[in-house]
Order: sequence, then C-alpha cells, then structure tokens
Amino acid sequence: METLDFVRTAEGHSLLITDVRFRPSSTIFATSSFDKTVQLWDSAKPSKSLFKLVGHAEQVLSLDFHPRKTDLLCSCDSNNEMRLWNINQRSCVHVSKSATKQVRFQPRPGKLIATASGNVVNVIDAETNKPLSCLKGHNKEVLSICWDPSGKYFASISEDSARMWSVSGGECLHELRSTGNKFQSCTFHPGYSQLLVIGGYQCLELWNPVESNKTWTVEAHRGLISSLADCLQTEMVASASHDQCVKIWK
Repeated sequence: METLDFVRTAEGHSLLITDVRFRPSSTIFATSSFDKTVQLWDSAKPSKSLFKLVGHAEQVLSLDFHPRKTDLLCSCDSNNEMRLWNINQRSCVHVSKSATKQVRFQPRPGKLIATASGNVVNVIDAETNKPLSCLKGHNKEVLSICWDPSGKYFASISEDSARMWSVSGGECLHELRSTGNKFQSCTFHPGYSQLLVIGGYQCLELWNPVESNKTWTVEAHRGLISSLADCLQTEMVASASHDQCVKIWK
C-alpha cells in the first residue's frame, strides 16, 4: 500500500467518539462515544449506523470484538461498568464492575479480557466472566493496554511508566519509568514481538525490555500521540495524534 485513500465519512454519534474496532474478517465495525452508546456500522455502506446498543449510564470509553466469537462485543464506561453484548441479538448478556478506561480481548483464543480501571489492570475469564487477576503497580491511571500477538503477554501504560505482564504468572516481568515524556498509548510491533511501541507527547519510544531498560526515541508528531495500531500482515504501525495527523510506520 503506497497511499491511504479516504473512502467515506460516517456520522451518527451526538458526542465525542472514544474508540473504534473492526469485527474480525468483516466490513462491520463498532464505535463507542460520550453519548453513552455503542453503534455498529458497515464500512461498505457507512452513511448511517446499522443499530445502537443502549444500556450504559455513563460515557462509553472503549470497546472490542472477540477474535473468534464475532457476535460477542465488550464495552466499558466511565463508571467502571463493563458490558458484554451479543450483537446478533442486539442485547446485553453480562454486566460487571471491572473496567473504566480500556478493554481488550486476548488475541487468537480470546479466552481472557484485559481491562484498565484506575491504576489497576484486571484479567477476566471471557467464558465465565470471573476475575482472575488484579494487577497492581502503576501509581497513576492506566491509559492503554495491548497484547502481544501470541496472547501470552500484555503491556499497560500510565503517564509515568510502562509495564509488561505475564498472563500465566500474573506478574510484572519488566517496568520502564518515563524520563519526562508522558506516556499515552502502546502497541507491540508486529514484526518484532518483543518490541513495545509507546506513544507519548510528540515522540514514539521503542522499548525492548529483554535487551535494555532504555528506549530508542523517534520524533513523530507535533502533539500527543493518543492511539497506536498495528497490522500483522504488513508489519506496519499507525500512530494518531492530537496534531490531527495519522502516520504509518514500517
């Protein structure tokens, strides 16, 4: 891919949109919003949303699709409420108090959900909805979570630190303290599974905790890097910033 071409604009939420995720192997995607709703869309016909999922009483901050059970969607709001939805039935199937900032299913098997709630990371059994681990260590609010492609590890980011966790042991394997840059987002590099890409203010920081407790800094944007995404097929990383730019990195 040599260029990123604009296709269409989809408008439907009445307030700020907080997250967007595609349904696996589908043109369907979902968005969450401050308007307390989740909306489903078809990117092939995005002029209006397919339907809304209503039930959250507060701003919906994050959502994610199950990687295999593609009728299952998870969302969380600012009141620490997490909801599991069956999108075929357009109904909520479970409610719990376990997530505020972000929810992310474990890749591949999708047996686990990692959630950010305050300065704590929770690991939840996606089958039984039972909490398995409550991982503490961050001093500030956890802003972003990402899984490595194998689903054996995940990372969490707060303004002042990054942590890498083991799923099997439920322990922090590595910690990186910020030297001044405020961390905001993270993703594992799709071509180098040990390399964590961290988005901060204007810079990307690349961290391989196995080799060093230092980072390689890349000047990237003119504002806060609010979101990062990776593509396994192309081994590319996308960064989105408050400077209104999206950049693609190889």
